Amino acid sequence: IFHAAGRHPIAGIAAAFAGVSGGFSANLLPGQLDALLFGITEASVETVFGDFTANIAGNWFFIAGMTFVFLPVIWYVTDKIIEPRLGNFDPSLAAAASADDGSDRELTDDERRGLRYAGWAVLFVIALWTFFTIGPGTPLIDETASAEAQMAPFYKSLVAAFFILFLLAGWAYGKGAGTITNHRDLVKMMTGAMEDLAYYLVLAFAAAHFVAMFSWSNLGLILAVHGADFLGSTNMPAWALLTSIILVSSLLNLFVGSASAKWALIAPVMVPMLMLLGISPEMATAAYRVGDGATNIITPLMVYFPLILIFCQRWQSSFGLGSLAATMLPYSVGLLISGLVMTIVWVVLDLPLGPGASVFMPIPSSTS
Repeated sequence: IFHAAGRHPIAGIAAAFAGVSGGFSANLLPGQLDALLFGITEASVETVFGDFTANIAGNWFFIAGMTFVFLPVIWYVTDKIIEPRLGNFDPSLAAAASADDGSDRELTDDERRGLRYAGWAVLFVIALWTFFTIGPGTPLIDETASAEAQMAPFYKSLVAAFFILFLLAGWAYGKGAGTITNHRDLVKMMTGAMEDLAYYLVLAFAAAHFVAMFSWSNLGLILAVHGADFLGSTNMPAWALLTSIILVSSLLNLFVGSASAKWALIAPVMVPMLMLLGISPEMATAAYRVGDGATNIITPLMVYFPLILIFCQRWQSSFGLGSLAATMLPYSVGLLISGLVMTIVWVVLDLPLGPGASVFMPIPSSTS
């Protein structure tokens, strides 16, 4: 798109990379990352305080706000910093780089039919879940609960909703495009998709044992209590505590690329410690997400960093690892500063983080 508009293609790649990975947690709706992180948050709370049910929509308002904060930051950095630094692009390089590139080919009739089928499948799932959340007696509304908690069953069902949504959409596209002819094709494709998840499954196995050992040893409780006592004695305001957490997570992100791996490491201590200071698990998770996303785009340990480098080298063969990191650094700084400011404002104004989720909470009186 940037090349077609006469702008530098690498600036377009950088802007897209900043939006997708730098704004990793910014989203208008809760997604799979919310389910993943809040699952770890829930386990971390239970190691110290017993039963706790995480609200998958607990950061909904916060991450939606991040979207509107990060968008102008990425636009400004792209227009005012990155493109002037890259200079004018030599069109002859683009001709060589895009030769034999089939990315601009027309969709086939089968592919168009597959997209139509997938669209109908998505609308069906959305309509089904909407039907289940309106009207009396529907299963995703708790009419006996208070007004702010009536939608709790709906939020808890979002993991299943996303699974059904993507499963039906993928199956419908395959049927329409002719790539899925029977159930064996579907099973084969799902098996191939699980191959990409093998890394996460191994990671989840190790992380689960790590969390379990923390629970058995009571190290989480000990560190949380002593850490809370120390932080409480400093009389630091909540916004300052959360700012320090954002900075720590952004620094740790340079060495551990996976968002879930980092959260599994620090959540068993950080979440209970902040709860003992009256800061909710939802706010602790939100602060972590701000720091995690900001430095995603400057660490070579990020999974897609080599892939982005290859895309850049298609347009400029001399573009190296250092060039990519230097290009993304202004985005990282801008996203980190804007995320810090947004978090401070959110905490000072005590705005809701999501449905039924607040910045502060009553300090727990007992531990398990």
